[in-house]
Amino acid sequence: MRVKVCGLTRPEDVETAASAGALCLGFVFFPPSPRSLTVERARPLMRGAPKGIAKVALTVDADDALIDSLSSLPVDILQLHGDESPGRVADLRRGTGLPVIKAIGVRGAADLDRVALYAPVADQLLIDAKPPEGASRPGGNARAFDWTLLSGRHWPLPWFLAGGLAPENVREAVRITGATQVDVSSGVESALGVKSPRKIRAFVEAARCASIESPSSPIEFSTQVRDLDKKHRGTEETL
Repeated sequence: MRVKVCGLTRPEDVETAASAGALCLGFVFFPPSPRSLTVERARPLMRGAPKGIAKVALTVDADDALIDSLSSLPVDILQLHGDESPGRVADLRRGTGLPVIKAIGVRGAADLDRVALYAPVADQLLIDAKPPEGASRPGGNARAFDWTLLSGRHWPLPWFLAGGLAPENVREAVRITGATQVDVSSGVESALGVKSPRKIRAFVEAARCASIESPSSPIEFSTQVRDLDKKHRGTEETL
């Protein structure tokens, strides 16, 4: 089971997530979010992450100026959480040289048809809940979707389950969906944008227990991510 803790804003939260066993650490670059960071604030947080743990930059319909500004950070993976077209995904993947996670919002079964559009151009997918009507931010906004929509589905690339996950429900979510990668943000917070060490540790432990109980076969993480430590050894600032 591979866990991504997203929306990190404090050095102590980075340390807790890493020590708890998270494989990916997510940093948000989207001003409407209470977890959004500037490049200057993100730099020490990313540099403080242990080697071998992927640092994910989350953007939402980012323009080229924002993408270019990330070049001074040790970003390992780019996460696209907006309405980026398949062409835009392919362009950013090629232009940055980074593996790309494309988020797909789900409310009903028809939303999963978009997987076929992005599977050829993304390295991984993140299946998330669609935001409520009128929401200013993408993603589940602490709400889950109907997990049974994913039951028995198989895709040709790795994917994360996200949206409303918390220590109390991640085992059930994995049991139903067969997910081998999970993403959490608000579900491990003690206040808006403030992570709880206790909840982070509880989430990672529950996710690991779920992977033991789940009958699904493990999905190999992308080669780019597995080899990050070797690729970036001795390089502090890469895009």
